[in-house]
Order: sequence, then structure tokens, then C-alpha cells
Amino acid sequence: MSEHYFSARPGSRAREVAFTARIWGHDLAIQSASGVFSHARVDLGTQVLVRSEHPRPGSRTVLDLGCGTGVLATALGLTLPAAQVWAVDVNERSRELTAANARSHGLAGRVHVREPAAVPDTVRFDEIWSNPPIRIGKPAVHELLLHWLPRLAPLGRAVLVVGRNLGADSYQRWLSEQGWACARLASAKGYRVLEVTAVPTAGTA
Repeated sequence: MSEHYFSARPGSRAREVAFTARIWGHDLAIQSASGVFSHARVDLGTQVLVRSEHPRPGSRTVLDLGCGTGVLATALGLTLPAAQVWAVDVNERSRELTAANARSHGLAGRVHVREPAAVPDTVRFDEIWSNPPIRIGKPAVHELLLHWLPRLAPLGRAVLVVGRNLGADSYQRWLSEQGWACARLASAKGYRVLEVTAVPTAGTA
């Protein structure tokens, strides 16, 4: 069976690589390795995501869902100096790289890297940022979103990027069918940027 970036423990030897990125005005120096998602660069979808939207200045607890090399977690930590950033990934190597990159950018005390099951149930997020692992299959992605979206704070939001040819429009419809408000913030280079929020109930709008 071939190894994927969503493997829990990559068995291949880690081939180390480094790259740089500029996100939300911050210059990042990212240490990476093979066996993780987009290990040699910031992938195109994430580029579209960060060019299209910025984190809200008042956010205090945020999540990088599927953290990969930790590019988003690091950028979120630098952009939101008062925030606690949680970064989750099933891939052990991704978690190691994210923790190392957080340390190298002075964020070790505010970026909390965990496997998904290790995030305390009491934590609620003002924002969730994610380039979801669409290639794990639609049922698994549905399960992933249905697990994490209910952990948004009452006025929180999730900002997602999904390839148009990987079902972005069908995911937007499905999210609406599940009772979430899902708006398209941007569309570029074959990707959609979606914002997901809770639908206000009567008397709370």
C-alpha cells in the first residue's frame, strides 16, 4: 500500500527540505520533510486561502486543522499575538515539523500541537483555518467537518479552501444542508474559499 500524507506514521525516510513563505506580512522560514502534505512549498490552495482572507484581530483561540508543515499555525501565531493556536494532524511527522517551526519562530508557548483526539473537549475556537484533506474521501471529510465545526465558539467561523474540481461546490451545498451558513469568500486558480458559521437561531440574530 502506498504511503500518503495522511498516514499516521510515515514509514519512509524523511528527506529534509526548507522553504520560505510570506503570509499576512510575515516572512516564514519553514523546515520540512518528505511524507507530509506539500512538503517543499506552500501549496496553491493555501496560497489562495491566505491571499483571500485574514484572521480576525480579536480571535483568541484558533485551530489549524490538518497542519502539515505548520505554515498556517505559524502564520496565525505571528499575526494574532494574543491568541492560543492549536494545530492538529494525524501525521506524526507533520506534528513534529509544526512544533519545530513554531519554536523557531518564537511561538512554542502559544502553538499547541496535538493529534486530533488529544485536543481537550472544552476548547472552543474563534476561528478554524483549513485546507481539508479532500483526498481521504468524501465520507471521511464529512466526518472530519462534523467533528470540528461544532467546536466553533458562538460567533466563530471556519475558513476553508477546496479545489473546484475536488467538489468545492458540493461541499458548500452539503454544509448548508447540515445547518451551517456557508458563504463563498473568493474563487481563484481553481479553488474556492468558504466561510462557515453557525446559522443564528430565532432571537439571536
